[in-house]
Amino acid sequence: MNYFVHPTAIIDEGAEIGEGSRIWHFSHVMKGAKIGKDCLLSQNCFIAPNAILGNGVKLENNVSVYALVTLEDYVFCGPSMVFTNDLNPRSRYPKGGKWVPTLVKYGASLGANSTVVCGNTIGRCAMVGSGAVVTKDIPDYAIVVGAPARIIGWMCECGAKLEFKDGKAHCDKCNRNYKKTDNKCEEVK
Repeated sequence: MNYFVHPTAIIDEGAEIGEGSRIWHFSHVMKGAKIGKDCLLSQNCFIAPNAILGNGVKLENNVSVYALVTLEDYVFCGPSMVFTNDLNPRSRYPKGGKWVPTLVKYGASLGANSTVVCGNTIGRCAMVGSGAVVTKDIPDYAIVVGAPARIIGWMCECGAKLEFKDGKAHCDKCNRNYKKTDNKCEEVK
């Protein structure tokens, strides 16, 4: 085994776990789940079949990643944040695996106790504030807060807040440049 599993964690046969990953107390990774290299699953995390975690993903305590949720490389999920995969759940009428997919792109951060309603995409390096409720797609580099989540600013890949002037921003912390038109922000190389 080239990854760490705490003795209280449960790893089902058929789960894929990448080198250097660490799975802590009382976590459960089900058959068919895929976890990349160097991931951290803190205490009491759950990874369902058909959930995908890229490389370097960090899940803080009490995060469940359900079927058809995909977290690209270096996504951060704060304590007790929530994913869903069913828009109209009914106990009496189970979906039988017909879930709604969710995508969280490279480097995005999801704050503590935030909720991501299924069927949405969180953009590259976006920042979802603690307690926010995501009900629609979030653009790359956006900072969102509230219920429902709304854009309040823009963030560099390194985590510094971007200040735009005439549609352009420069990050003094890491020297990246960005351009923004309407609700679209992108790095200029």
